[in-house]
Amino acid sequence: MESIRETEEREAVQRYYWELGRRIHHDRDFLDFDLNEVLNAVGIDTRHAAAYEDPSFDEEIRTRMNEGIELAGDDIGTPIIAFTDDQGEKVGIFGPVITRVLEQEESLKMWDSVVTLTTTPGFWELKRTRKEGPDFGERP
Repeated sequence: MESIRETEEREAVQRYYWELGRRIHHDRDFLDFDLNEVLNAVGIDTRHAAAYEDPSFDEEIRTRMNEGIELAGDDIGTPIIAFTDDQGEKVGIFGPVITRVLEQEESLKMWDSVVTLTTTPGFWELKRTRKEGPDFGERP
């Protein structure tokens, strides 16, 4: 991912991330796939596959992880979403965790609520027990 981020356009990172998500969540293929095949599938140069074994990216990955942890805390998971609030401060969160993709209007309403909660001074956490497993819908 860092190799792609370093040299390709932003959309390439998104295409790669989505393809990994399709393979893992829809195809139930948990990293037993060829990265060259993934890169080819989304039109990204396969030279990036070599970065998987290249330790020169480790420091950048650690830096990015530390930035996320600094923003959101060290008792969370990944991915961490970061955004800039109305006062220009960068904030980070883990979540929202949802079990299925919502319609656009519902998604926007939920995101507005997440932003409101996240940027409210003193707000800490919401959590409840999962009552259903994830439903990833049709493979995009």
